[in-house]
Amino acid sequence: MTLSDLTGARWRKSSRSGAYNDCVELVVARNGAAVRDSKSPGSGHIAFEVTGWGDFMRVLKDGQLDNA
Repeated sequence: MTLSDLTGARWRKSSRSGAYNDCVELVVARNGAAVRDSKSPGSGHIAFEVTGWGDFMRVLKDGQLDNA
């Protein structure tokens, strides 16, 4: 996923966003996905290609980052 792929993207905030806006925003596109900090959206993002996004989601769902 490239920066040009995000032009006009509609970022979504997590439904689990806390009162302090301490969450991430997500955009999913045909060729991947990207996440960014909701408190500082202009600070950049992390982009994933389709396979990388699937791997990242599996790690999250398995709880492998819970105590990281």
